[in-house]
Amino acid sequence: MSPAGLAALATALSLLLLSSPGGARAADDGEVRALLALGAALDPTGRLLPSWTPGRDPCAPGGGGFEGVACDARGAVANVSLQGKGLAGTLPPAVAGLPALTGLYLHYNALRGGIPRELAGLGNLTDLYLDVNSLSGPIPPEIGAMASLQVVQLCYNQLTGSIPTQLGNLTRLTVLALQSNHLTGAIPASLGGLPLLSRLDLSFNNLFGSIPVRLAQLPRLAALDVRNNSLTGSVPAELAAKLQAGFQYGNNSDLCGAGLPALRPCTPADLIDPDRPQPFSAGISPDVTAPGGGGRGCGRAPPSTKALAAAVAVAVALLAATALGLFALSWRRWRGAARGASPPSATELSAAKASAAAPASARKSASSALASLEYSNAWDPVAGALAQQGLLLRVTTEEVESATRYFSELNLLLGRRGGGRNKAAAGGGLAATYRGTLRDGTAVAVRRLGKTCCRQEEAEFLRGLRMIAELRHDNVVALRGFCVSRARGECFLVYDFVPNGSLSQFLDIDAGDDAAAAGGTGRRVLEWSTRISIIKGIARGIEYLHSTRPGKPALVHQNISADKVLLDYSFRPLISGCGLHKLLVDDLVFSTLKASAAMGYLAPEYTTVGRLSEKSDVYAFGVIVLQVLTGRSKVATAAQLPGDVGELVDGNLQGSYSAAEAAMLAKVAVACTSEDPDQRPTMEEVLQELGTI
Repeated sequence: MSPAGLAALATALSLLLLSSPGGARAADDGEVRALLALGAALDPTGRLLPSWTPGRDPCAPGGGGFEGVACDARGAVANVSLQGKGLAGTLPPAVAGLPALTGLYLHYNALRGGIPRELAGLGNLTDLYLDVNSLSGPIPPEIGAMASLQVVQLCYNQLTGSIPTQLGNLTRLTVLALQSNHLTGAIPASLGGLPLLSRLDLSFNNLFGSIPVRLAQLPRLAALDVRNNSLTGSVPAELAAKLQAGFQYGNNSDLCGAGLPALRPCTPADLIDPDRPQPFSAGISPDVTAPGGGGRGCGRAPPSTKALAAAVAVAVALLAATALGLFALSWRRWRGAARGASPPSATELSAAKASAAAPASARKSASSALASLEYSNAWDPVAGALAQQGLLLRVTTEEVESATRYFSELNLLLGRRGGGRNKAAAGGGLAATYRGTLRDGTAVAVRRLGKTCCRQEEAEFLRGLRMIAELRHDNVVALRGFCVSRARGECFLVYDFVPNGSLSQFLDIDAGDDAAAAGGTGRRVLEWSTRISIIKGIARGIEYLHSTRPGKPALVHQNISADKVLLDYSFRPLISGCGLHKLLVDDLVFSTLKASAAMGYLAPEYTTVGRLSEKSDVYAFGVIVLQVLTGRSKVATAAQLPGDVGELVDGNLQGSYSAAEAAMLAKVAVACTSEDPDQRPTMEEVLQELGTI
């Protein structure tokens, strides 16, 4: 074949590869240079982005490209997702060399410096996530020219200056989150021209002036948060009526309004609104009606001397009020500057939320509440009513990601590793449990569920959620918060964190394990008094679940095991997973029961009647008593127990136990694990028996 023919064949093959789904070409040289410059600035140490190296194709499939970089079918860089990587560099102007970029996700890092105005060159960018960093300086007004932007997340930084009025040009914007910065100035009325805006968070800044009336005219606005600023004047009545619970305004001492319990009534001086032209301002004369006249019109009679005098008096009063208001604003701004622009601490955040307008019952848990961060992941406030009653926190997807450091494997407590952004949904089951830290410093455990494993009947699901939220006992792990993300296809259950892990970690310990505990394994032989305390605590927790109290129906746990008993710093036992079967689909509940049966916790009658009762919980408790006695996870049945209690007790105790107490515990365990459920005691009777020890 001639050289020309070979060239034509090569061209045809390359076009064929480009048109095929798996044949995307490599990124061009310009984008590669831009990415390398971006990586060098974001990660000046060169340790956190090892795959961002020269000579490598950023778009290579199968993990061979740059970490966090996704390319489209043409080989152009479409997304850079480096959230939660610990990046401590800067965001360079070189990012503008990625013209096809649609998503820039750099949140939850430690980036410093300013936001480059060159971002405006990213004409296709829809998602800009720079929140939870240490960025400083002003918000570039050039961002207002990025017509494709839909989500702008700049919150939890150290940004200064005013909010650019140019942001009012972002007609596709749905979310604008600027909270927890050091922004000053007034809220631009231009933001009232964003037809798709649904969430606007300006809280925890130094903004002053009034709330523009135009915000109330936004057709899709569902949430407005202006807490902890220095706003003044009247709250537009139509805004409060439209948003209701979606409007948060606490800690603005000079705001006033009608129908808002936390605000004082307005005076005439408060009613000056920069959105509405006032008499003798902007060249507009007051509307003075002549006697018998029909109001404002071309043919009205000239105003009388008395009317003019009254108008002058009104104008003088308004001008005096305006002067006083300006003086007050100047004083407040000077006072704010004198205080400095340090970011609000976790304590201040909690205190501010606690003082916000809320029902008394909700304020009980406000000290551990969080500022809402993110709404673009389709946060679904299905637990909103429970949050208002103080039973649960309102938790968003971003808050869960922040607490767990974006589900870092270093925080994985239970479940499979490698749980990427949507692996929980893909698995369709219980994905993993992660340790997390809320913004107020509270340690929590976050259970991540694929949404397909949650009961699909919303009313039924909410009934179960309410039941779990109302469980409060010293020996039951408390559910703190809950959220659903439709976009992620996941549910999140946020529990109190219990530091010493599960009881099962303290079983099957050999002498060498206990010696190694001092080296950090966490395994140790439990003392006899600790074992007694654990057994009694478990019994109290189960008895609480089984009891019927005002507002609390009886609840069968169904899946009690040593794994479900967690131990705090003082080795106080807390039962976890209470009521979880009320939230999960039946298939998933059944699979967990099979695991319990394999470990010997499932009562024998379940195989015949297929039903679990309070007596089946009692059976599982009896198995745990035997495990604590023997120090082993595999225990014999009651018929196989040795006659000598000394042969039953854990040898690691080396005789440091009470034989009488051991005999009593063995007696309780035998009664609880009776084959006949009618022969088993109730947990109330068990507690009475244990009270003699």
